[in-house]
Amino acid sequence: MSRRTRIVLIILGVLAVFLILPVVLLSTALCHHGKRSGDVAILTIEGDILDPQETLEEVTELRKNDEVKAVIVRIDSPGGSVGASQEIYESLLKLKESKKLVASMGTVAASGGYYVALPAHKIVANRGTITGSIGVRMELVNVENLMHWAQLKSETLKSGKMKDVGSATRPMTEEERTYLNQLLAELHQQFKQAVVEQRHLSSAQVDELADGRVFTGETAVKNGLIDSLGNLDEAVRVAGELAGVKGEPQVFSVSDQNKKWWQYLIEGAVKNIAGVLIKQSGVPSYQFLTNGSHLI
Repeated sequence: MSRRTRIVLIILGVLAVFLILPVVLLSTALCHHGKRSGDVAILTIEGDILDPQETLEEVTELRKNDEVKAVIVRIDSPGGSVGASQEIYESLLKLKESKKLVASMGTVAASGGYYVALPAHKIVANRGTITGSIGVRMELVNVENLMHWAQLKSETLKSGKMKDVGSATRPMTEEERTYLNQLLAELHQQFKQAVVEQRHLSSAQVDELADGRVFTGETAVKNGLIDSLGNLDEAVRVAGELAGVKGEPQVFSVSDQNKKWWQYLIEGAVKNIAGVLIKQSGVPSYQFLTNGSHLI
């Protein structure tokens, strides 16, 4: 075989891969779309909880699906904004009225990630899952000295004395600090009350746990924040049992149904590249993260 022939065959092979792969992925995605029902649905909440719209739409879809008997909320999130977490929490409370609801915690389900697990009839986590972090934080930066160094000056016109509270270009007054602490205390109380109501713990018990600490799944079982230990398969078993499903539950993922074939392609590529970079850098793959520049 000549060198030119080998080159042509290699080029044709590469083109074939790029042409066939999207078709295969598209077929996979269509299969997911074809299976839109079953006994148990898995609803995934991953990453920072900032925009709840997609999750709210998926919850509405599940609520209207009469064939679904139970829903597993699979959570892998360090938290997010107060409003987004509370919107998802309220939508899951409504879903709970018509479906059995089980929360399955992955690597981390802390702060807002724990908040959205609270409506579940049962919460299942791994022994090493990081959860809890019942608290609220606000992070502000002051660049006044930097602006002075750069010979920049900022002027603010405002309709009221509290309109620019938390400004990065001037020191915070004691009155403003008191006001923001009161705001945090109010939001913290809302979080604690949700734990009291959904976990059936006393206010005193929750106060003792709600200082922002994180807990392993093993400790969370002991202090009543979750119900049992286990992986996703265990959560499926619990969901089927609660819903009275006979035999092995038919499980499907709601989140997968809404993805396009090119999203599968991009996700796979990103995960592979990230894995290579982590291995090459020598950075440990286990990370505990519950803080961020947002509330809850």
